[in-house]
Amino acid sequence: MALQWMILTYVVAAEAVLAAILTVPSPKALKYRLVSLVSLILQPALFIIPFAGFQLLDIYWKNEHRLMCTSEICTAAERDRYEKTIYKAQRNVILCASACLLYWCVYRICKFNQELQRLEEAEKRQKDQ
Repeated sequence: MALQWMILTYVVAAEAVLAAILTVPSPKALKYRLVSLVSLILQPALFIIPFAGFQLLDIYWKNEHRLMCTSEICTAAERDRYEKTIYKAQRNVILCASACLLYWCVYRICKFNQELQRLEEAEKRQKDQ
């Protein structure tokens, strides 16, 4: 299980770096090349959405079938273990949500830059005529 969360963590980190790189001001030629490269990467990287969704379903299933430790017969160690699993589940939900949100942000940044490039080319053609 830990490997899945490690993969998701690395993907979220990579998406955050891509979003930061795409939003940093840079020369037009470099920006266009970066956007085209990231646009090529986006389609295969779409696997992260169903992967994160599956992880969310796994968290939900485990939460529904988790043994509750709220009675007085629970020991302190059992209560600590229960609270630790709750905190881990909350952290992992945030990780899944941020993976989907960052993918969408990178996608929209690329689409925005491509549309901007298309409009600049149309403006250039209008000035030439």
